[in-house]
Amino acid sequence: MVLEVLKYPDPRLRKKGLSVKAVTPEMQELARNMLETMVAEGGIGLAAPQVGESVRLLVIDTRPTDEEGQPTTEGLSELESKVVQPIVIFNPEIKVATDKTTYEEGCLSVPGFFETVDRAQYVEVEGLDIDGKKVTIKTDGLLAICLQHEMDHLEGKLFIDRLSFVKSNKIKSRIQKHGYPTPEEAAEERAEARERRKVAKDAVP
Repeated sequence: MVLEVLKYPDPRLRKKGLSVKAVTPEMQELARNMLETMVAEGGIGLAAPQVGESVRLLVIDTRPTDEEGQPTTEGLSELESKVVQPIVIFNPEIKVATDKTTYEEGCLSVPGFFETVDRAQYVEVEGLDIDGKKVTIKTDGLLAICLQHEMDHLEGKLFIDRLSFVKSNKIKSRIQKHGYPTPEEAAEERAEARERRKVAKDAVP
């Protein structure tokens, strides 16, 4: 079942997720519904608070797709390729976070806006899988970034909260005044964000 994805400034997005005491059939159904919702929305990650459930659960699938729309490991790092996706993880905890990287992030709860965010390049995350068994994920690349992004949601935090005061307020003000952009406007905004990032990189000596 496809669930409603909450959008900023819905106050439910600010609630911290509670630890899951047991992976019950109800929790498993929530996870499956979240995976279906993530795919339907064209996302690569989704946290339970984004669908109005204040529990520590997230789902992720960062694999690219081939020309036939099938998931592929092409373009993934060696570590990413070793991780079985899609991922369902309850009570995730970051045990190791090293090095630094940046990535142009967007969010299903803040659709149409993209900005560069600082993240750890490599992470080790522990939690429980959909069967309630302990799982450890060791990864870098987009998967590491996505894990950090989704885990922020479990703390009631959005990616716009990691931006500078000026950039964050600019986005919030635009949403409050004009609402969210159309798909066409969103595509244009993403292209502009990528260009800004490219210019910034080229300016580094």
